[in-house]
Amino acid sequence: MTENFDRIIERRGTGSVKWDAMDGSGLPMWVSDVDFAAPPAVLAALHQRTDHGVFGYSTRNQAYDDALLAWFAGRHNLTLDSQWICCVEGVVPGLALLLQMLSQPGDGVVIQGPYYGSFAKIITLNGRALLENPLIEDPQFGYRMDLNQLEQLFQRHRPPLMILCNPHNPTGRCWSADELTRLLALCERYDVTLLSDEIWADLLLPGNRFTSVLHLDSRWHPRIIAATAPSKTFGLSSLRLSNFLIPDATLRQRFLQRLDAHGLDVFNAMSLTASTAALRHGAGWLDELLAYLAENRRWFCKQAAQHLPWARITPAQGTYLLWVDCRALGLDDDTLKQWITEQAGIIPSMGASFGPTGQGFIRLNLGCPRRYLEQALAGLRQIQPA
Repeated sequence: MTENFDRIIERRGTGSVKWDAMDGSGLPMWVSDVDFAAPPAVLAALHQRTDHGVFGYSTRNQAYDDALLAWFAGRHNLTLDSQWICCVEGVVPGLALLLQMLSQPGDGVVIQGPYYGSFAKIITLNGRALLENPLIEDPQFGYRMDLNQLEQLFQRHRPPLMILCNPHNPTGRCWSADELTRLLALCERYDVTLLSDEIWADLLLPGNRFTSVLHLDSRWHPRIIAATAPSKTFGLSSLRLSNFLIPDATLRQRFLQRLDAHGLDVFNAMSLTASTAALRHGAGWLDELLAYLAENRRWFCKQAAQHLPWARITPAQGTYLLWVDCRALGLDDDTLKQWITEQAGIIPSMGASFGPTGQGFIRLNLGCPRRYLEQALAGLRQIQPA
C-alpha cells in the first residue's frame, strides 16, 4: 500500500473547523487535524456500514474492544484489561466529566504551560482554579517538567487533580518513564489524581517511543486515568470516540455512573465502525503517514534554518505540531499575529492561546501535503526583522 499524502483534497465548504470557521483567505495551519483522507480500510468499512442502511441505537461491541487491546499490545507493548475501557464521545468532554466528579468548585487543577487551551476552558468554566506549573525550556528535549515547582504547588494548594498531556501539545515532548515515575511519586505523596491525555501516543517521530502512565508499576493504578482516541492517529476527529482507561474499579464505577447520569450510554455506529477498522487494519497506513510527517518536519526545519533566522523551532519527539519561538522578532502578540496573518498569509495557532508561557510563539500544523508547507514557508520568508 502506498498512500498519496501529496494529494490536495478540497476541504472548504465541508463544515471544516480548520478551513471554514476562520475569516480571511489565509492558509489554515492552526487546528490539529490532518488534511489527508482516512485509511482506505476505514473508508471501505464506512461504505459497507452505510450500505446496510439501518442506524438504530448502537452499543460498543467486543470487536472494538479486541481491536483496541490488540493495537496497544502490538503498537506500544502495553497490555490492557478490557474491563478498564470506558468510552466517551471525545477526550475533552470525558476530562470535563472527570473534573466534575473528582473535584469541587473552587478546587485547584494543575496543568503544565504552555497548555492546550481546552484544558484551561474546562477548568475555569467548571468553577475550578487553574494552577499552572510552567515547563522549563530545554535545548535538547524542547521542554522538561519543573518537578520542584510542582511540589510547591501541591503543598500550597492541595489540588485533587492534575491533567497531563503526553505526548505534549503544543511542544511535542514525550515524557520518559523516569519523569512519569517521579511525577506519580509526587501525586501519591500529595494525594493527587492524574488524568493523562494520551491522544497523541501513536504519532511519534523516528527513534522515539511513547511511555504511558499505564506502562508503569501497578502501584499507581488507584490514582491514574489515561485517555486515548483514534482521532489524531487516523484523521477521525469528527467521528467522536475516545477511550478512558481506568484500572481502579472504584474510580471506574464512579465514572460509568457519571456517564449514565448524563445519558451517555449509546454510541455512534459510524464512529465504532471507523475506529474498529482503523485499529484492525490501519497500521501500515500509519507507518506511511509517520514517514511522511517526519519528512515534512525535516524539510520545514531545514528551510527555516536557512531562510527564517528569527524562528527557533522547538525539538520534539512526537505529534505533527511545530512549536516555533518568534521572540527574536521583538513583537507583542497582537503584532505578531498581524504579521503572520497579513504578511505571511498564514492562520496559525497563536502561542498566547496556550497560556502565558506561550507568548511570542506560534504553533503550526505539519499534517498537510507538502505543497501547503511550501506555501507557508514562502509567506514566512516575507517577514523580516527590523
